[in-house]
Amino acid sequence: MFVGLLALAGLAVAVAACGSSNNNSSTSTTSAQSTSGGKQGGTLTMLSSGDVDNALDPGYSYYQYDFILDQALHRTLYSYKPDSTQPTPDLATGPAQVSNGGKTITIHIRTGVKFSPPVNREVTSADVKYAMERDFLPQVANGYATAYWGDIIGSKPYAAGKAKSITGIQTPDKQTIVINLSRPTAAVAIGAMAELSGTAPVPQEYAAKFDKGAHSTYGQHLVTTGPYMIQNNASGKVTGYQPGHKIVMVRNPNWNKATDYRPAYLDKIIINEGLDPTVGNKQVLTGQSMVGNNVDMPPPPQILKQAATTYKSQYYPGTYTGRFRYIALNTKVKPFDNLNVRKAVVAAMNKDALRLAFGGPAVGDIPTHFLSPGIAGFDQAGGTAGTNLDFMKTPTGNMQHEESYMKKAGYPSGKYTGKNTLLMVTDNATSQKKVAEVALQTFQQLGFKINFRAVPRDTMYSKFCGVPKSQTAICPSVGWQKDFADPQTVLDPTFNGANILPSNNSNWPQLNDPQINQAMTNAEVVNGAQQRAQAWGQIDDMVTAQAPGVLWLWDKGPMVRSKNVNGVINKENASWDLSFVSLK
Repeated sequence: MFVGLLALAGLAVAVAACGSSNNNSSTSTTSAQSTSGGKQGGTLTMLSSGDVDNALDPGYSYYQYDFILDQALHRTLYSYKPDSTQPTPDLATGPAQVSNGGKTITIHIRTGVKFSPPVNREVTSADVKYAMERDFLPQVANGYATAYWGDIIGSKPYAAGKAKSITGIQTPDKQTIVINLSRPTAAVAIGAMAELSGTAPVPQEYAAKFDKGAHSTYGQHLVTTGPYMIQNNASGKVTGYQPGHKIVMVRNPNWNKATDYRPAYLDKIIINEGLDPTVGNKQVLTGQSMVGNNVDMPPPPQILKQAATTYKSQYYPGTYTGRFRYIALNTKVKPFDNLNVRKAVVAAMNKDALRLAFGGPAVGDIPTHFLSPGIAGFDQAGGTAGTNLDFMKTPTGNMQHEESYMKKAGYPSGKYTGKNTLLMVTDNATSQKKVAEVALQTFQQLGFKINFRAVPRDTMYSKFCGVPKSQTAICPSVGWQKDFADPQTVLDPTFNGANILPSNNSNWPQLNDPQINQAMTNAEVVNGAQQRAQAWGQIDDMVTAQAPGVLWLWDKGPMVRSKNVNGVINKENASWDLSFVSLK
């Protein structure tokens, strides 16, 4: 469903999204829950197991939970209305204009948009420029800037600290931003602007001091441009965020409804974190004014059964979200530097048992490759059947294939007999930890010695799985959802060796295969729906053959809400759209 992204005749770019087809329920879908006419006021509580991964900084945001909040906190150049599969000009006044054979992008931004206190002034194009520049700073550790905006002229010397600004981003006036690229990759650059948070304006005169040092602390002093802000004090220091416990979002007094498509019905949004999924989802179903965070607190099996029978009107069964979940195997840590060892692990693992620990068949299907249903390239990569790889054939595990590959790797017994103790770090949220514990049993049965650690989600990424120097061998709680409706956004940040970052790294296996890297470089500048689908479908086959991890779920996104909640789901993010949710 990748729809012609680029018109290279110097015209506008049309970016299409590939959201879920959420029309299978008359009570819980985005279309059935009205996006207009909601009741103004009230406080909504969202219950979650884990915490946001971004310390609230939009330049760091890269995960689905982050985007749930960012949609309500920030105005980006483009964004998605709940029911739309087409991006809507948000901070921008209209579609991006593309010229110079796909190498120049011109965008005009609207007037009347102001920063929340204590900045209070009107947003200009310079604020977007600084936001995009800081995305390349190591202190911010943005996970996608180099992948989708790496062709912006001057971005590399700026990221390396050899330039004071990115020369390819220009602001000829307060309402115009011009981006010059070294290659014709305008389609992907604009697609990222439509879905990701890196263009949320940031005031340099306020934020620059927080961007100094080893790590930016801007998230602790966040200002926003959307209808909501994180509760703060007079100096701007965030007071409404207790990591791992609570986030309090209140109205941004400087938000101008006349400039925005969001209705922002709610007066306050409270996110309570650290809940057990069973307890939390039960509270949602039986309580008032609550929704469950389907990203970090998906309903477990017993709750799904109860919701689908007793609480039908409060249950949304979900469709494919565009996300795959897998157990990443670090190809830079022995013995996973050996392809046959990785194949042996993939062959042996009971993926159905992993899925059962997470919620059973209701939460999704067992994958046969990385691109999930609904993503361009899915059919070209083999569709549901996948490719003809024997180690991928048996969802419940195949010990015969495991032993064959382990012997090829130099272990005659068919089991691992090395002395290495491997670090395995999991998300400590209940469902994720259960999956990891099932996987741990298999690793131990195969002879691996494991140092098993369960930590909060943000720690898992920021200290272990997202930091290559941590030497984390196994990351059982990782997964990836499309950034926007292009297969490049699924495969490039996760498996391109050029995108391995020292922090906030999303190529968790650190796969760095020259043939795959070159194929991605070639495919980045391919235009046309069928051509891109074919190119990236072939890359999917190449990645799957390298066994970078154990694929165990193509997500569907079941979620629940309280009876008095008018729950609106954003198709593109496959989760709640807090700017449209209201109370009955």
